[in-house]
Amino acid sequence: MNDDELFGAEMSDVEPLNREPRERIVKASVVDYAVRRAAAVDSVVSRDSNALVDDGVEPLDARYVLDFKRAGIQNGVYRKLRLGHYDIEARLDLHRMTVAESRTEVWSFFQESRRLGLRTVLITHGKGLGNKERQGAGILKGYVNRWLREIEDVQAFHSATAQHGGTGAVYVLLRKSEEKKRENRERFSKGRTQDV
Repeated sequence: MNDDELFGAEMSDVEPLNREPRERIVKASVVDYAVRRAAAVDSVVSRDSNALVDDGVEPLDARYVLDFKRAGIQNGVYRKLRLGHYDIEARLDLHRMTVAESRTEVWSFFQESRRLGLRTVLITHGKGLGNKERQGAGILKGYVNRWLREIEDVQAFHSATAQHGGTGAVYVLLRKSEEKKRENRERFSKGRTQDV
């Protein structure tokens, strides 16, 4: 007797369990989400002070490395940012968003980051590999590269390491808030003696 026959003989008196038919769970329609999102974006755009450019930016190659550093940023600080050595305090994922939606999200993300006093954030813009018309050209990547240069609070940025998305994401270093600057001054002045 081979294995199949032996298995059949052992299972001959087994009856299947009665099951109720499964119900198919339908996720919210992508179209419904897109319509709601577009309505929300339109209402926000009409009443915000978003200064980011939303046209005339060329797409960037999927392998293009984004890098930028304002004058006065120390090389060691920039190197730590480039290598991903800072803790990421907040993330923004722009996948499946239009340029208009991304523009609004980036602007509000940085407004919120300033309000919370964040220093290091990660933006995932994608590489553009899913773009059917321009295979391998990142439209959002080009816009993010321009927008980050326009935002005054952005001190430096660099494409992420592979573990955080590679050239499809970017680390961003933000300006210290006045509160953080004060805390640093107090912390470093505690050990010093003052001459009277």
